[in-house]
Amino acid sequence: MKEKILLFLHTFTVYDYIYFGSVFILFILFIVLTLLLREKITLALFMLLIALLDITLGPTLGYNYFHSTLYKNEITITKAKKLTFVKAVIIEGNLKNTSKFNFKECKIEASILRDTHNKYKNLILKLKPIKTDILIVKDIPKGKSTEFKFLIEPFNYQKDFNVSVTGICR
Repeated sequence: MKEKILLFLHTFTVYDYIYFGSVFILFILFIVLTLLLREKITLALFMLLIALLDITLGPTLGYNYFHSTLYKNEITITKAKKLTFVKAVIIEGNLKNTSKFNFKECKIEASILRDTHNKYKNLILKLKPIKTDILIVKDIPKGKSTEFKFLIEPFNYQKDFNVSVTGICR
Protein backbone atom coordinates (compact mmCIF):
# COMPACT_ATOMS: atom_id res chain seq x y z
CA MET A 1 0.00 0.00 0.00
CA LYS A 2 2.88 2.35 0.82
CA GLU A 3 4.36 1.77 -2.65
CA LYS A 4 1.05 2.58 -4.36
CA ILE A 5 0.70 5.84 -2.42
CA LEU A 6 4.27 6.87 -3.20
CA LEU A 7 3.82 5.99 -6.88
CA PHE A 8 0.59 8.02 -6.94
CA LEU A 9 2.34 11.03 -5.37
CA HIS A 10 5.18 10.67 -7.86
CA THR A 11 2.75 11.16 -10.76
CA PHE A 12 1.67 14.63 -9.59
CA THR A 13 2.27 17.54 -11.95
CA VAL A 14 2.37 21.28 -11.34
CA TYR A 15 -1.31 21.49 -12.29
CA ASP A 16 -2.18 19.00 -9.55
CA TYR A 17 -0.33 20.96 -6.88
CA ILE A 18 -2.00 24.21 -7.97
CA TYR A 19 -5.42 22.58 -7.94
CA PHE A 20 -4.97 20.89 -4.54
CA GLY A 21 -3.68 24.16 -3.08
CA SER A 22 -6.69 26.08 -4.40
CA VAL A 23 -9.08 23.44 -3.00
CA PHE A 24 -7.43 23.77 0.41
CA ILE A 25 -7.56 27.60 0.31
CA LEU A 26 -11.24 27.42 -0.68
CA PHE A 27 -11.86 25.07 2.26
CA ILE A 28 -10.19 27.53 4.66
CA LEU A 29 -12.23 30.39 3.15
CA PHE A 30 -15.52 28.53 3.73
CA ILE A 31 -14.52 27.67 7.30
CA VAL A 32 -13.72 31.34 7.99
CA LEU A 33 -17.08 32.34 6.47
CA THR A 34 -18.75 29.76 8.69
CA LEU A 35 -17.14 31.31 11.76
CA LEU A 36 -18.07 34.83 10.68
CA LEU A 37 -21.70 33.82 10.04
CA ARG A 38 -22.15 31.84 13.26
CA GLU A 39 -25.01 34.13 14.29
CA LYS A 40 -27.06 32.97 11.28
CA ILE A 41 -27.20 29.24 11.94
CA THR A 42 -28.69 28.04 8.65
CA LEU A 43 -26.25 30.02 6.53
CA ALA A 44 -23.32 28.91 8.71
CA LEU A 45 -24.35 25.25 8.42
CA PHE A 46 -24.70 25.65 4.67
CA MET A 47 -21.17 27.12 4.44
CA LEU A 48 -19.86 24.29 6.62
CA LEU A 49 -21.53 21.74 4.34
CA ILE A 50 -19.96 23.36 1.27
CA ALA A 51 -16.56 23.34 3.00
CA LEU A 52 -16.83 19.65 3.84
CA LEU A 53 -17.96 18.79 0.31
CA ASP A 54 -15.07 20.83 -1.05
CA ILE A 55 -12.42 19.05 1.01
CA THR A 56 -13.86 15.56 0.42
CA LEU A 57 -15.05 15.60 -3.20
CA GLY A 58 -12.91 18.39 -4.63
CA PRO A 59 -9.52 16.67 -4.80
CA THR A 60 -10.88 13.38 -6.16
CA LEU A 61 -13.18 14.82 -8.81
CA GLY A 62 -10.67 17.48 -9.84
CA TYR A 63 -7.79 15.04 -10.16
CA ASN A 64 -9.89 12.69 -12.29
CA TYR A 65 -11.17 15.57 -14.44
CA PHE A 66 -7.71 17.04 -15.05
CA HIS A 67 -6.13 13.74 -15.92
CA SER A 68 -9.00 12.65 -18.15
CA THR A 69 -8.90 15.91 -20.13
CA LEU A 70 -5.24 16.95 -20.10
CA TYR A 71 -3.61 13.51 -20.30
CA LYS A 72 -5.98 11.48 -22.48
CA ASN A 73 -4.81 8.11 -23.65
CA GLU A 74 -6.33 5.06 -25.27
CA ILE A 75 -5.32 1.54 -24.35
CA THR A 76 -6.25 -1.41 -26.50
CA ILE A 77 -5.46 -4.96 -25.51
CA THR A 78 -4.45 -6.98 -28.54
CA LYS A 79 -3.67 -10.26 -26.81
CA ALA A 80 -4.29 -11.73 -23.37
CA LYS A 81 -3.45 -15.39 -23.13
CA LYS A 82 -2.60 -17.92 -20.48
CA LEU A 83 0.47 -19.84 -21.59
CA THR A 84 0.26 -23.62 -21.75
CA PHE A 85 3.63 -24.96 -20.71
CA VAL A 86 4.63 -22.15 -18.38
CA LYS A 87 2.61 -20.86 -15.43
CA ALA A 88 2.29 -17.36 -16.84
CA VAL A 89 -0.02 -14.93 -18.62
CA ILE A 90 1.04 -12.74 -21.52
CA ILE A 91 -0.71 -9.43 -22.16
CA GLU A 92 0.05 -7.36 -25.24
CA GLY A 93 -1.46 -4.04 -26.16
CA ASN A 94 -1.13 -0.58 -27.54
CA LEU A 95 -1.11 2.80 -25.77
CA LYS A 96 -1.98 5.86 -27.87
CA ASN A 97 -1.41 9.46 -26.80
CA THR A 98 -4.65 11.30 -27.67
CA SER A 99 -3.91 14.43 -25.62
CA LYS A 100 -2.52 17.79 -26.75
CA PHE A 101 0.71 17.28 -24.80
CA ASN A 102 3.74 15.04 -25.16
CA PHE A 103 3.91 12.44 -22.42
CA LYS A 104 7.12 12.33 -20.41
CA GLU A 105 6.18 8.98 -18.93
CA CYS A 106 3.21 6.66 -18.65
CA LYS A 107 2.59 4.16 -15.91
CA ILE A 108 0.75 1.19 -17.40
CA GLU A 109 -0.75 -1.21 -14.86
CA ALA A 110 -2.05 -4.64 -15.86
CA SER A 111 -4.29 -6.50 -13.42
CA ILE A 112 -5.64 -10.02 -13.59
CA LEU A 113 -9.04 -10.30 -11.93
CA ARG A 114 -11.22 -13.21 -10.93
CA ASP A 115 -14.30 -13.61 -13.14
CA THR A 116 -17.77 -14.45 -11.93
CA HIS A 117 -21.18 -14.22 -13.54
CA ASN A 118 -22.32 -11.70 -10.93
CA LYS A 119 -21.59 -8.12 -12.07
CA TYR A 120 -21.70 -6.75 -8.51
CA LYS A 121 -19.21 -9.32 -7.28
CA ASN A 122 -16.94 -8.45 -10.22
CA LEU A 123 -16.91 -4.83 -9.02
CA ILE A 124 -15.78 -5.96 -5.57
CA LEU A 125 -13.18 -8.34 -7.01
CA LYS A 126 -11.55 -5.40 -8.84
CA LEU A 127 -10.34 -4.20 -5.45
CA LYS A 128 -8.26 -7.33 -4.89
CA PRO A 129 -6.71 -8.54 -8.16
CA ILE A 130 -4.99 -11.91 -8.43
CA LYS A 131 -1.80 -10.40 -9.88
CA THR A 132 -0.71 -6.94 -10.97
CA ASP A 133 2.30 -5.68 -12.85
CA ILE A 134 3.47 -2.15 -13.65
CA LEU A 135 5.37 -0.95 -16.68
CA ILE A 136 6.76 2.57 -17.15
CA VAL A 137 7.01 3.86 -20.72
CA LYS A 138 8.92 7.08 -21.42
CA ASP A 139 8.56 9.80 -24.06
CA ILE A 140 5.39 9.34 -26.11
CA PRO A 141 4.78 12.27 -28.50
CA LYS A 142 1.23 13.52 -29.07
CA GLY A 143 -0.70 11.51 -31.63
CA LYS A 144 1.76 8.61 -31.51
CA SER A 145 1.33 5.17 -30.00
CA THR A 146 3.57 2.58 -28.44
CA GLU A 147 3.22 -1.12 -27.88
CA PHE A 148 3.61 -2.83 -24.52
CA LYS A 149 3.92 -6.40 -23.34
CA PHE A 150 3.46 -7.93 -19.91
CA LEU A 151 4.58 -11.39 -18.85
CA ILE A 152 2.99 -12.05 -15.49
CA GLU A 153 4.34 -15.08 -13.68
CA PRO A 154 3.89 -17.25 -11.66
CA PHE A 155 0.20 -17.58 -12.43
CA ASN A 156 -1.46 -20.63 -10.86
CA TYR A 157 -5.13 -19.61 -11.07
CA GLN A 158 -7.11 -22.30 -12.94
CA LYS A 159 -10.56 -20.70 -13.34
CA ASP A 160 -11.79 -17.94 -15.68
CA PHE A 161 -10.17 -14.52 -15.31
CA ASN A 162 -10.41 -11.02 -16.75
CA VAL A 163 -7.60 -8.66 -17.69
CA SER A 164 -7.67 -4.93 -16.94
CA VAL A 165 -5.04 -2.50 -18.22
CA THR A 166 -4.97 1.16 -17.17
CA GLY A 167 -2.56 3.95 -17.98
CA ILE A 168 -1.71 7.10 -16.05
CA CYS A 169 0.38 9.49 -18.07
CA ARG A 170 2.01 12.82 -17.39
